[in-house]
Amino acid sequence: MEKIRISKLMAERGLCSRREADAYIERGWVKVDGRVVSELGSKAWPDQQITLDRQAQRRQTARVTILLNKPVGYVSGQAEQGYRPAVSLISAATQYKADKSSLRFEPGHLRGLAPAGRLDIDSQGLLILTQDGRIARQLISDDSEIDKEYLVRVQGKIAGNGLAMLNHGLSLDGKPLKRAQVSWQNEDQLRFILQEGKKRQIRRMCEQVGLKVVGLKRVRMGRIVLGDLPPGQWRYLKEGERFL
Repeated sequence: MEKIRISKLMAERGLCSRREADAYIERGWVKVDGRVVSELGSKAWPDQQITLDRQAQRRQTARVTILLNKPVGYVSGQAEQGYRPAVSLISAATQYKADKSSLRFEPGHLRGLAPAGRLDIDSQGLLILTQDGRIARQLISDDSEIDKEYLVRVQGKIAGNGLAMLNHGLSLDGKPLKRAQVSWQNEDQLRFILQEGKKRQIRRMCEQVGLKVVGLKRVRMGRIVLGDLPPGQWRYLKEGERFL
């Protein structure tokens, strides 16, 4: 057994992101077995107890997570090729009128707000943007167990064993995909439930079995559903709402 960087241990335990861990360590807000650690790069044994100071806990509590119904034509992350980023849709004017959160929009809620998971420019639906590294890791880490559900309109004739292959047996970029849940909803629409999110994964999966995606909408991430949130509008993740 070897010592591991404390920031990595904190991220693996879901305490915060590695970047946040480094910031907390610099401020002296991290304790290992009750002793303050303030030097970046410090290591600890995997079985040691790591705790956060109350100031770090308060900072985490103050961080917001936003649910956006992203329309087609917006990129999830940074602006590219003249297209606007999804975060540009977040303003007081576009907050869902039926948002039941006690929060109201403040410009500070945009600071450090980043997407937790891909939704490409040609896709629409539920996009999570968060200031909280714990939530980001929960949604997009390699070992995430949170289901992501999509409704996918397709054209073409599916290969004979295509539906079975979509559920399990396909590879992308030379690596086998995790088992999925894929079923027909009607004659031109499939329902996908995945636990991973490789670049343009559903479109590339469909291509391998003879189908072309003509419409893709994410409707759920874990327990959080898109519901009746209108396109281009957003709401806050409410206190007590959980993805798992």
